[in-house]
Amino acid sequence: MSARKPYVGGNWKMNLNGRQAVELASELAGGFAASDQVQATVFPPFPYLDKVGQALAANNSPIQLGAQDFYHQPNGAYTGEVSLAMLKDVGASVVLVGHSERRHVIGETDTLLNDKTLAALEAGLEVILCIGEKIEQRQTDKTDHINTGQLGYGLAGVSDAQMARVTIAYEPVWAIGTGKTATPQDAQNTHQIIRRALGFLYNDNIANAVRIQYGGSCKPSNAAELFAQPDIDGGLIGGAALKPEDFLAILQAAADTAPVPA
Repeated sequence: MSARKPYVGGNWKMNLNGRQAVELASELAGGFAASDQVQATVFPPFPYLDKVGQALAANNSPIQLGAQDFYHQPNGAYTGEVSLAMLKDVGASVVLVGHSERRHVIGETDTLLNDKTLAALEAGLEVILCIGEKIEQRQTDKTDHINTGQLGYGLAGVSDAQMARVTIAYEPVWAIGTGKTATPQDAQNTHQIIRRALGFLYNDNIANAVRIQYGGSCKPSNAAELFAQPDIDGGLIGGAALKPEDFLAILQAAADTAPVPA
């Protein structure tokens, strides 16, 4: 079994209102008691970051506050954008980079995503770098090429030391929000190849330390089997993260598969 601490993130995307966001955060804070076994972060929409952060703090919760996006410049005339300093000011300590919707709906490029990765790490935040193939790429046997290419671009210029604050999330785009899920063995095979690519980009020690989340329609019914795979270190959760009972069940599945302290 891996010695890596499982990591589960809840991406709320463009959902909820302020009251619902605070209620969800409070329920998660009250129900999550396995922080010694599992790292957890929630990613609310921008308008509710401060409220959610306050709700987590009020419950003395170890759940971290994360942001779904940001701009890589420190400040300036970038209408509509949010800076890393602003995110830190409201208590965010983790950011997502390269989520499939940012890549394929918003149109963010590999170069921009690398700029974001470097900026977030330079600012002292943790990064979850998302990679993953679309259905047509999977059907033409390009899965590994796409994932390793996105990995290499995203991590260009990231130092060995900075990799301690990087998590990779493998998101098979064809499985996000569709109800389709890679089989545990398929997911494991892809995670293993991503880990080998990390070894090529860095070294075996870093590759073995970096956590790789699964981000394709993970839910309570399949979480335990996915997390039991040797190279799957938790999940980046979408729809199930909006239901406290589902997200808490996924956190418990991660705790159940966590390494036993020596």
